Amino acid sequence: MSLSPDQVRHIAHLARLRIDDGDVQQYATNLSRIVDFVDQLGQADTASVTPMAHPLDMVQRLRDDEVTESNHRDEYQKNAPATEAGLYLVPRVIE
Repeated sequence: MSLSPDQVRHIAHLARLRIDDGDVQQYATNLSRIVDFVDQLGQADTASVTPMAHPLDMVQRLRDDEVTESNHRDEYQKNAPATEAGLYLVPRVIE
């Protein structure tokens, strides 16, 4: 696929990029090569390729989900001016 200079200017405008008029043809050539390469990659037969989330055969190391700190809620709420059922009470902001 060959991009025209007008298409390159339009793409640059959409991307909010400023391109000098002297460089438009070079950008058109380079972008056309990129689009052609992506099209070539799209034609590769990937029917027998298994999708994967990571290229390496690794598993994530996870630690056991266990409590490591004790509950200090009652101790912390002793300093609060108002609490109820384990919640902090605050003045109403919206009426």
